[in-house]
Amino acid sequence: MKKTSHHHQDHQNNHQDHHQKTESAPTIAPVEKEEAVDPLSKLQAEVTTLRHQVEQYRDQALRAAADLENYRKRMLREKEEVLRYANSSLLEKFLPIVDNFELGLSAARTAAQKDPQTMEIINGFSMVERQFQDFLQNHGMEPINAIGQTFDPKLHEALSHQADEQLPEGQVIHQLRRGYLLAGRLLRPASVIVSKGKINE
Repeated sequence: MKKTSHHHQDHQNNHQDHHQKTESAPTIAPVEKEEAVDPLSKLQAEVTTLRHQVEQYRDQALRAAADLENYRKRMLREKEEVLRYANSSLLEKFLPIVDNFELGLSAARTAAQKDPQTMEIINGFSMVERQFQDFLQNHGMEPINAIGQTFDPKLHEALSHQADEQLPEGQVIHQLRRGYLLAGRLLRPASVIVSKGKINE
């Protein structure tokens, strides 16, 4: 009787152990099958990506080339400008010599009206005057002819104002000293006398 009870107890213990082992066994998730990738589609996607990268690199290269060309042109312009204005100080010092020569020649022409025999000498000096002007022009100098022009403070220096019956107010009556531009930039303004117009009685 005791032996039967012992056998029954062992059977229950074995059943509990089997149940516990069953519960404690790890659960293995079913492996999902990977979807098959079409090699052609994958290759086309890579080609598209590479084309996009090539376009980006091409745009960057074009921009870099354009920036380099702009830089080269800017450096060339600055170099030309430095060379163009390098002699500005020397040319400006040369202008008073030209002024005095022109004043002397103008006085000689006035005197020659009374002594026609001096005209040959004056013609020779006139050739020298043209050589002076050619020299200045070859170095980028451009004379400012202000007579009869409207007064421009950017180009003219008004030494005085006078009433004039012919010229309206603001126009240049006389040019006492010629002005010059150097490569389009003002080197020396023209010294002028400006009309005040008619005198109101």
